[in-house]
Amino acid sequence: MSTPTPKGTGIITQVTGASHSRILGVGGYRPSRVVPNSEIVEAIDSSDQWIQERSGIKSRRFAAKDESVVDMSEAATREALTSAGLEASQVDAVIVATVTHPYQTPAAAPILADRLGIRGAAFDISAACAGYCHGISLASDMVRGGSAEHVLVVGVEKLSDFTDPTDRGTAFIFGDGAGAAIVGPSDTPGIGPTVWGSDGSQWRTISQRDSWVELKEAGGLGSPAIGMAGQAVFRWAVWGMAPVAQKALDAAGVRAEDLDAFIPHQANMRIIDAMIKQLKLPEDIPVARDIAETANTSAASIPLATERMLREGEAPHGGLALQIGFGAGLVYAAQVVVLP
Repeated sequence: MSTPTPKGTGIITQVTGASHSRILGVGGYRPSRVVPNSEIVEAIDSSDQWIQERSGIKSRRFAAKDESVVDMSEAATREALTSAGLEASQVDAVIVATVTHPYQTPAAAPILADRLGIRGAAFDISAACAGYCHGISLASDMVRGGSAEHVLVVGVEKLSDFTDPTDRGTAFIFGDGAGAAIVGPSDTPGIGPTVWGSDGSQWRTISQRDSWVELKEAGGLGSPAIGMAGQAVFRWAVWGMAPVAQKALDAAGVRAEDLDAFIPHQANMRIIDAMIKQLKLPEDIPVARDIAETANTSAASIPLATERMLREGEAPHGGLALQIGFGAGLVYAAQVVVLP
């Protein structure tokens, strides 16, 4: 039998996109219910002082029972569109970063897109607390590669549905919320190179306790909680993430003193303080510390903090910000961006 040979008569046309990309607008949604530490402590035999000393968390927001990941995403998106001065019809693709959409399939993104009247590409990514930074990188590449002109990136979590209220190690950590950004073309660089990676050998340190298959075999329909080996995660973040942040600065050709804001994932106040020290950030650079009132909202934490810092005038529009996300996987991603 002879080996077939290609015809060689067709040539693929290459699509080109924008020279550069940037974040055009951001939006945020915080559920109305505020849950102070006092509502958490009894079930875990703890205290407000212990929680604040351990994490810096004073309160968090919990979504209503009938409030979904898609609901929160829609609210944040509409703010982001207004901020960007765009209509939903101008969005070509939707990326939703989440680990708490309750359906294995379909993804949250196409449902969100339908609510907005968008018929473009729509898909979810699962990169936990680093999901938003992953989404920004993908969106930037799509805009520059020519597969989309405007991309919606949403980081959203309803972690209250996946938290064991009696788990002393995690019950006080998580909160709910959504943050959104619109990425589009730019005449000048607005999103720096992404430094990202993973260490799957440590996947058990932050993970869903039971797989859906295990729950099915056990004959139940319960919702599996997220568990965490706190000390192992803390050590990984404290000693491993500052070098990643520095690599992102170097890749963008930016010095720490050039920054107008530092927006790390809101995992733990002590981790944030350690990163500031290791990066040798000047004292005049504002640092996101939203964890005090929002707790850890995973993929939503960076866009939520970005929206607040801009709205309250803590960070300047058009300024340079270093953002870094890290979490379950273990995965991480960081980049320098121009604030919208």
